Amino acid sequence: MEHIRPDKRRVHILLEGYVIDADYLYEALKPYLTPHSKVAVIAFSFREQYVSSAEEWEHFYGKENSLYYGGIVGAFRRYGITDEDISFINYFTDTTETALEKIQNADILYFLGGLPDKMMERIKAFGIYDAILQHGGVYMGYSAGAVIQLKEYHLSPDHDYPQFAYYEGFPFIDDFYLEVHYQESALQKASIVRVLREKSKTVYATRLMSGAIIVDNGDVSTPGDVQKFECT
Repeated sequence: MEHIRPDKRRVHILLEGYVIDADYLYEALKPYLTPHSKVAVIAFSFREQYVSSAEEWEHFYGKENSLYYGGIVGAFRRYGITDEDISFINYFTDTTETALEKIQNADILYFLGGLPDKMMERIKAFGIYDAILQHGGVYMGYSAGAVIQLKEYHLSPDHDYPQFAYYEGFPFIDDFYLEVHYQESALQKASIVRVLREKSKTVYATRLMSGAIIVDNGDVSTPGDVQKFECT
């Protein structure tokens, strides 16, 4: 924690998806997503089988008719944050210097969903890990972009990660673990029990597309549908 810039209030917003304008989130997020806040979107969590070039990156995240840009940017408008307030860090066309400038100019750092371990590898390789660590302010992300904000996170088996495992995230949150996209499946329940047994820490489970966690200088709130599992 000593690396965090001391002059900034540090807030972590852990989301299920990028639909941040949903009614169940709006009142909870409004204090943090203030009009004309500057947002740097860190779009490094893509799957290599789909994105391996600048052209393919544009297909997913570019301004012109991409799969995700409109939804990501559009959801901020409810908070008075415009398209011009938002910049994407492009893994293929940005340089370390331009990425660092976008991070420095941002009030909010936004990590997208996808593959969290690949996102961390790319952040380190790109030379922006320390800048993110020291930034302070608001960190937000959904799915992969949520769990990566934990010092250590687990992933339950799914089509991307067939085996349960623990992974390294940013050393921001060390008080709990997070089960994203919770649907009460047998695999998810088994993972939660395993984490409780092996780590002896609380596990929060955010219901699929309907729960979130906000950590504001250590104070935890859980808008939407979130279950809390504790060691007995």
